[in-house]
Amino acid sequence: MLLAIDAGNTNVVFAVFDGDEKRGQWRISTDSRRTADEYAVWLFSLMAVKGLKPADIHAAVLSSVVPAATFDLTRLCSNHFQCEPMRVGDPGVDLGIKVLLDNPKEAGADRLVNSIAAAETYPAPLIIVDIGTGTTFDVVDRDGNFVGGAIAPGPSLALDALHKVAAQLPKVEIVRPARVVGKGTVAAMQSGMFWGYTSMIEGLITRISAELSPTGDPPVTVIATGGLGRTFAEATSMIHHVDNELTMRGLLSVYKRNTPNNQTAVKS
Repeated sequence: MLLAIDAGNTNVVFAVFDGDEKRGQWRISTDSRRTADEYAVWLFSLMAVKGLKPADIHAAVLSSVVPAATFDLTRLCSNHFQCEPMRVGDPGVDLGIKVLLDNPKEAGADRLVNSIAAAETYPAPLIIVDIGTGTTFDVVDRDGNFVGGAIAPGPSLALDALHKVAAQLPKVEIVRPARVVGKGTVAAMQSGMFWGYTSMIEGLITRISAELSPTGDPPVTVIATGGLGRTFAEATSMIHHVDNELTMRGLLSVYKRNTPNNQTAVKS
């Protein structure tokens, strides 16, 4: 079986695949101080609930945008699963997608695997809106190439910053307000964050689409993902799909592309 790991700024997500079947998925908050042994104790107990053992894992694939966590996640694989993880972004790992950036090494591993999975699932050209710690707009052209995008702070990050620097503004939850005009401080903050970010998302989709497909033919497909993807997608007609499985499907795709016959991911 295959252990897929995605280390993001907020959470580290683990999934176990038996061929194309996902047998389990778990997440833990990202903490660069967490050791390989600590990951192992936590992960082994959760795998056991699904009837999985460490010996069932024969291979691993890793995507990480947190360099401080990469070392211990790599040690987790080598010390506790007896395999070296295939790492997205390493030389020699074929992604199956061209990265047409001025400096291709700048592309975040999570943005690449999301783009890979989206290009395999939906008609290009594509915009993938990932709403989490950051809000990223990843762009795939009509030929299936990753061509760049836009990055902004995530809604939760912006809201936390507002609370920290403004003494009289409380910490509030991100919800969809019934009205744009808030009748109190909390309602006004929630409106600013939710409808403000919705407007930013719609504005960037409009501008990116105009560059990506100026005539509208072929049409641009927009996919939302990330922890707040569905919340914002429900507020606009400009997002066509919500897909929170992109990253894990992308990791599985990278592994299969670089492994002859995909032998080690399938239980014997």
